[in-house]
Amino acid sequence: MYNVVAKNGIIPYRKDLKEKARQLRKDSTLSEILLWQEIRKRQLGVQFHRQVPILDYIVDFYCHEIKLAIEINGSSHEWKVEYDKLRAKRLKATGVSTLVFDDLDVKRDINWVLNQIVEYLQEAAR
Repeated sequence: MYNVVAKNGIIPYRKDLKEKARQLRKDSTLSEILLWQEIRKRQLGVQFHRQVPILDYIVDFYCHEIKLAIEINGSSHEWKVEYDKLRAKRLKATGVSTLVFDDLDVKRDINWVLNQIVEYLQEAAR
């Protein structure tokens, strides 16, 4: 089921994750808020959405146009290495690429993070 994208291009997700995604949007971390301020409203030329259910996961930011997920990993991900690898593998199987940034990188050097995203977008446009 997860290797197949619906004919309309929509990647399947668990319906029960919609409410959790809404709650996560309300309870955004500082890093999520900082990055969102920089990528919302097509500021980088593509539209991102926050806390998007995809498969069995909720990704921090997602661009439908180019199938790009952006994740910000805090200290809790130190214990979720295998989970994160599986998530990335399953997303990739549906055609979704993932960029992962450390929470501290977003807080300390948002310009570096934005440059990494812009570089990815430029490469994807080629």
